[in-house]
Amino acid sequence: MKKILFVSWQGGMGHITRDVAIVKELRRQNPEADISWLGHPLACKVLEQAGETILPESERSADYSQAALQGLDGFRLNLMTYVRLVKEPRAHNVELFRQVIAKYSFDLVVGDESYELTTAMARNELDLKCKMIEIEDFIGLEAMTNNPLEKFGIYMRNRGHATRPAILGSRAHHFFVGELEDIPDKRFGFGLPNRREIAKKYFQILGHVIQFDPAEYAKQARIKTRLGYGKKPLLICATGGTCAGKELLELCGKAYTILKADIPDLHMVAVCGELYGSKPPTLPAEVELHHYLHNLYEHYAACDMAVVVGGGTTTIELTALRRPFVFFPLENQFDQQLYVADRLARHSAGIKMRFYETTPEALAETIKKNIGKEATWPPIRTDGAERAAKLINEILTETS
Repeated sequence: MKKILFVSWQGGMGHITRDVAIVKELRRQNPEADISWLGHPLACKVLEQAGETILPESERSADYSQAALQGLDGFRLNLMTYVRLVKEPRAHNVELFRQVIAKYSFDLVVGDESYELTTAMARNELDLKCKMIEIEDFIGLEAMTNNPLEKFGIYMRNRGHATRPAILGSRAHHFFVGELEDIPDKRFGFGLPNRREIAKKYFQILGHVIQFDPAEYAKQARIKTRLGYGKKPLLICATGGTCAGKELLELCGKAYTILKADIPDLHMVAVCGELYGSKPPTLPAEVELHHYLHNLYEHYAACDMAVVVGGGTTTIELTALRRPFVFFPLENQFDQQLYVADRLARHSAGIKMRFYETTPEALAETIKKNIGKEATWPPIRTDGAERAAKLINEILTETS
């Protein structure tokens, strides 16, 4: 029996849900795998409902989303501010990880964007006796302002991204969630290698990872009835589980009030994620508000339209479900503004809007024109979890 530790410390719900999808497929292929988890608080909520084994040390995990809350400026999050704010929490989690691997024995560690761990390994500050897999969904960072300090900070971190796989060598494997075309065909920076070429050399390209089979959710009316929504037009507005996006839900609430004049039976469900003690969004009384919905993708499958923050997993779920959706990339967040938006443009899925350029009237008009529309984009492949599980099993076999 092989013992595997999954580490899921990144904040958005997309990280933990794709990790659960991979583990579900891993168990199908290898029923004897013994899997434990280290996760942040919201991730542990998902894991508990999935019946997963959570190490008690998870209670002491630093929550990066809670740190990022201090760096939010409305619907903006500056990358360099975020990096500064999570420096201490990341150091805390590295020390926690040291304690865990000293207490337990594992044959393999799988980390979802566990850069704090691979960086410590590359600096020889962390002695991991087993191999590690790192799962990533972007390769290389981008400066979103002309601030020279930000540009220099991005360059230095890109240098680390470019050289770390070679430094780690056989100690670590690297998985990329997405397709090769999702990786920019450009250098990490002056004098640094090409990002896509580094990916070809060091990364296993998984494709898209989601936790459901889209074919099982093709009958929208049936899903809507099962979830108790009835036949009314359904609008889902969600932030993706992070602390960012409260302002977007309030914009959706104002658009909803306008829409009721033309779609009087419209039902809106808002999902606001973890608020860390701040006040919930101000919404019309008839809007259904949740902090968390288990298997949110089922509600996306039932909806006639969705409005979401532009996270990678959420938008790919909606693309796979072939539901019309509007996505708002978080301002100054390079991966949502550039990488996710470019990928969706390549699939011809979703409608990109900018938060600070969108009025309630403009959002209401966009929803009215697109709600209930049939998808025009071609189906996408969603077998990334199956491929990831197969690769993990192959790596486990190598450790025998």
